[in-house]
Amino acid sequence: MLPSFVLALREGLEAALIIGIVLGALRKIHRAELGRHVWLGTLSAVVISVFLALVLRSVGLSLEGTAEAVFEGITMLLAAGVLTWMIFWMSSQARHIKAELETGVRRAVFEGGQTALFSLAFLAVMREGIELALFLTAASLATDSQQVLGGALLGLGTSALLGWSLFASIVKLDLRRFFQVTGLLLILFAAGLVAHGVHEFNEAGWIPSVIEHVWDINFLVNEDSIVGQVLSALFGYNGNPSLTEVIAYLGYFAAMAIGYRLSRSSIRTTQQA
Repeated sequence: MLPSFVLALREGLEAALIIGIVLGALRKIHRAELGRHVWLGTLSAVVISVFLALVLRSVGLSLEGTAEAVFEGITMLLAAGVLTWMIFWMSSQARHIKAELETGVRRAVFEGGQTALFSLAFLAVMREGIELALFLTAASLATDSQQVLGGALLGLGTSALLGWSLFASIVKLDLRRFFQVTGLLLILFAAGLVAHGVHEFNEAGWIPSVIEHVWDINFLVNEDSIVGQVLSALFGYNGNPSLTEVIAYLGYFAAMAIGYRLSRSSIRTTQQA
């Protein structure tokens, strides 16, 4: 439940902030009556995202054997990739997103009108919705789907409340710290998805195990126990992983460290310029 809650909270709050900035920009230029097109675009994106999640889930359930393992492996790796991209994107764009959105709103109002505003809100929320749908599908394939759904609904509800509170000036949330903490959690979740994906490819025969069980600590924390299932859902825990699972898991953290250093270097270069 925790992974789906954290991701739904983060994605939901990002979407709420985007919509809030767009509506605020409309008020600034005295065109608040156009807000209904923003909400229509938002609702349309939510409906399509839910439909996509249901389609992905139904496809996964309809497959069996090797095809099921391959589908689950691809879905988990895609979800990990999207999570990673989202973390880096928010890290580099968070400080500029407000100004860029307000500029986009002014351009939409004066050049494209209602259709442009609809598209602006639709595309912004749709991006968050696709990311969430893909992750929830991958998570539901690796753990109990009811817990995933419960965590997602709770996270979305909390994000909606926080988003409303922020713009009503009731709650002062340190967004920079919030995205830093959730970003670290999402890195752990993504590493677990990578390991799960490689495990599925091991079962399908697409990636060799090399060494089937590097170690076996199920006698300490059994992966089928409650604690083991929680650790598996959160961090991709496997009591007896293959060598390629271990390499993929550790390799993901190494790649993230390199990517973070390159990203920080690029930001400093841009600031100096």
